[in-house]
Amino acid sequence: MPNRLARSTSPYLQQHADNPVDWWEWSPEAFDEARRRDVPVLLSVGYAACHWCHVMAAESFADHATAADMNTGFVNVKVDREERPDVDAVYMQATTALTGHGGWPMTAFLTPDGRPFHAGTYYPPVPRHGMPSFRQVLAAVSEAWTDRRDEVESVAHRLSTALAGHDGVAGGAGAAGAAGDGGPGRPAVPAAVPVAGGAERLPLTVAATVAAVRRLAADEDREHGGFGGAPKFPPSMVLEFLLRHAAGAAPDAAAARDLAVRSLTAMARSGIYDHLAGGFARYAVDRAWVVPHFEKMLYDNAQLARVHLHWWRLTGDATGRRVAEETCDWMVRELGTAEGGLASSLDADTPEDGLPSDEPGLADLARSLPSGGHGVEGLTYVWTPAQLCAALGDADGAWAADLLGVTDVGTFHAGASTLRLTRDPWEDEADAVRWRDVRSRLRRVRDARPRPGRDDKVVAAWNGLAIAALAECGALLDRPDLLAAARSAAGLLVSRHLVDEAGTRLRRVSRDGVAGAPLGVLEDHGDVAEGLLVLAGVDGDARWVDVALRLLDTVLDRFADPAVTGLLHDVADDALDDALAAVRRPRDPGDNAYPSGGSAATGALLRAAALTGRSRYREAAEAALVAAEPLMAQAPRFAGWWWACAEAILDGPREIAVVGPPGPAREALHRVALAATAPGAVVAVGEAGAGDPPLLAHRGEVAGRPAAHVCRGFVCRLPVTETAALASEVGARDEFLPS
Repeated sequence: MPNRLARSTSPYLQQHADNPVDWWEWSPEAFDEARRRDVPVLLSVGYAACHWCHVMAAESFADHATAADMNTGFVNVKVDREERPDVDAVYMQATTALTGHGGWPMTAFLTPDGRPFHAGTYYPPVPRHGMPSFRQVLAAVSEAWTDRRDEVESVAHRLSTALAGHDGVAGGAGAAGAAGDGGPGRPAVPAAVPVAGGAERLPLTVAATVAAVRRLAADEDREHGGFGGAPKFPPSMVLEFLLRHAAGAAPDAAAARDLAVRSLTAMARSGIYDHLAGGFARYAVDRAWVVPHFEKMLYDNAQLARVHLHWWRLTGDATGRRVAEETCDWMVRELGTAEGGLASSLDADTPEDGLPSDEPGLADLARSLPSGGHGVEGLTYVWTPAQLCAALGDADGAWAADLLGVTDVGTFHAGASTLRLTRDPWEDEADAVRWRDVRSRLRRVRDARPRPGRDDKVVAAWNGLAIAALAECGALLDRPDLLAAARSAAGLLVSRHLVDEAGTRLRRVSRDGVAGAPLGVLEDHGDVAEGLLVLAGVDGDARWVDVALRLLDTVLDRFADPAVTGLLHDVADDALDDALAAVRRPRDPGDNAYPSGGSAATGALLRAAALTGRSRYREAAEAALVAAEPLMAQAPRFAGWWWACAEAILDGPREIAVVGPPGPAREALHRVALAATAPGAVVAVGEAGAGDPPLLAHRGEVAGRPAAHVCRGFVCRLPVTETAALASEVGARDEFLPS
């Protein structure tokens, strides 16, 4: 066939010159050919930096069977929207009118005289995401053209008449309204020619998320915050879901935000938070969050640091920022290992050896507190009013006792109290200054006390959770040391926990830099992949993406059940021992203290799909969510990360590629991208021409300036160079704009 695009002045059209599609440029001759053959015109509009344009090209336009259908039934016209904005504007208006949204790639079907009668954007090669495949669309349009020509002509006439009477300017994705509603500034138009054969829609909808929020609200402890009664655990994943829901366009977004904020505020003031040194204890033994079970776990603190950061990112509440930063500092300081990883936990009990002689009453307190078998429970953390006065003086001691809920009777045991904030000292400037001083002095006294024992093993999954938190906090809080800690932990996992030559399998644990024998389970591969992908979005190092993708390929090759679509087992098929196999293959889909293996893998697969465009990852994530839907509907408190993943899918995900040479302009755009509150935001950053990860491919600067390219739901918007424009697209607050 003639290669009509090879000599085009458009690099975008030249990219399609080798397709098996018989492409024409926009020209009178193309429409003459359609009239001669009595076939519709298939108009495809895109531009060189459009990620999903290239995905559709690779999936459909390079496919010989699809190209044969296109060549048989249509005259195919390829347009560069940057070269022909007039053509783009007219048919984008028609696409938006017919579908309620627009964007690129744009696919429109026209009569031989140029009147549109059906349109859409990206179509997949197979039915998915509630969309028919591109070949199904081609077949349905051809059938309508051949057998229902009167209907096609009627739609084309009514739509063209409606558009002709409209004075507005089309020209972008995101126009509001549905086809036929006539919304503000838009004509009422007929529906497009119906296309049958679409995929079954994913059952998780905005309505389903609203129902989940309603179920959670019914379980809320409105008096004390959190969910349920005693013991009360930090609901990190549920709060992440609520914050993502609050950032979207659901009708109950404000209610979801308030529900999350009540729990976050309660925890930030509670006895499970260490108000002197940062970090959270595992849970509260009582309903009011007063008395913790004193162990501190890496997985809790990683998740809580991240969700508190996201609270601040969404609302600007300073408490979220402070707690996120203090918690990250605690993780690095108390759990950091010599090899660069993060240890598992601190014990609940404190050894009685080495009690300082200069703290009055500590020895008596140690004798009165319950023994946990490995020491004294809470000895490091609890106080009496007399101890506060001895450390601070009578005036500051009494003030601190009132602020921190330390009473003569005691809130814990034998007259000792845990510390919690009875009010927010940061709301009053004088209180804030006094609290900083008091806190510092109490911290010095407490640092002399015996310290709980530490479990030094490095668990892959928990370090993956920490990498994500440290990377995001480092970037958004301007803390390069936290980002360095994330890189260090990632380096340890890559160098010591990847055990096969191909780098596709993880060991579950290491200690002193030596990996243990157990192979990683599903949660290890999912959480480490998530952490590495988040880190890559922050520091732009493509090697993290490469490792993460290998781990996710392992998930799909070794953990997926070949007989049940969407079922992910917790143990790989080649790592299941005979004893377990004789009972059942381990699989627990519930999110408990941390994401289940299935939800951890699903979140990472969604992020990987956005970065690479690989349908294998997206389809696997959707299938896993479908399989988990009964649990999600019945027990949302135990499916928090599953619901967070559902919010990401419903949002797109929203892919953000920041392109340009390193420097202040790119850094400003990158910071806004990382500050996105959009539930499905996934970020890649690199120089123009970079192709790794693929989200950066074909992306360039605009007029010599760094640019941000945003795609959502397989549709790409025009790149932006201004931070304010990017912020409005991704939901970033003004605080993140350059001053």
